[in-house]
Amino acid sequence: MQNNTFSTLFVGQNLIKLSAVDSTNNFLKSLLSKSEPLPEGTVIMADEQFAGRGQQGNVWHTEPGKNLTFSILLKPSFLPLTKQFLLNMAISVAINKALFKYLGNDVQIKWPNDIYYGDQKIGGMLIENTIVGSAIKSSVIGVGLNVNQEYFPAHLVNSATSLYQILQENVNLQLTLAEICSHIEVVYLQLKAGRDTVIKEEYVNNLYKINRRASYRQNGEVFEGMITGITDQGLLKIEKEGKLIEFNFKEIEFIHNTL
Repeated sequence: MQNNTFSTLFVGQNLIKLSAVDSTNNFLKSLLSKSEPLPEGTVIMADEQFAGRGQQGNVWHTEPGKNLTFSILLKPSFLPLTKQFLLNMAISVAINKALFKYLGNDVQIKWPNDIYYGDQKIGGMLIENTIVGSAIKSSVIGVGLNVNQEYFPAHLVNSATSLYQILQENVNLQLTLAEICSHIEVVYLQLKAGRDTVIKEEYVNNLYKINRRASYRQNGEVFEGMITGITDQGLLKIEKEGKLIEFNFKEIEFIHNTL
């Protein structure tokens, strides 16, 4: 269905709302596989997502009708494969900017693509690229954000939070989605214009635990280190015992106790 409430050029202008779906990413990829003529910026939003996925197949827990679960179609064919992570950075920065209105400087980006408030996760995303030859044909970006959820399962009480828990009031889902889409469009257009450096700087400056000594785990071993930045390919740079070491996704685990 066509949307006329978003003050954007294209992100969210084609908005499809679903009551329930296994995964908005799966739904959007299914539409693409049927050669549906979907415009860039198409957004699939679901009240309930019963098989939502996070990075590396993790499950995304969400209470029906209380949170934002949506996917966006982008076509970043201008982005070289070696710079795929820039899209991840751009979306992370955009969501961080949108939430700044509510949470100020307490909202941060946990590498590679989670959104944190303090030491608790409030949102995350999963990007799935379709690559043809040496170019990205399309990107399906799934976003999950805890908005009005009041309670979490026992095993998530200390590790997850929501805007409601922080603000102690309900937040309008449609307006929040519109704000996020607006910020995503602005940062995405910056990316398209080649402003890689600005986006990377904003991503690094807002990294969770940046320039702070903290505990991490690698292959079962706990060590102390300090995040100093990331590489262009998205590897995490940590200073450990005077040496700078680069870590790939899932090679390192954050331990939530700052030293």
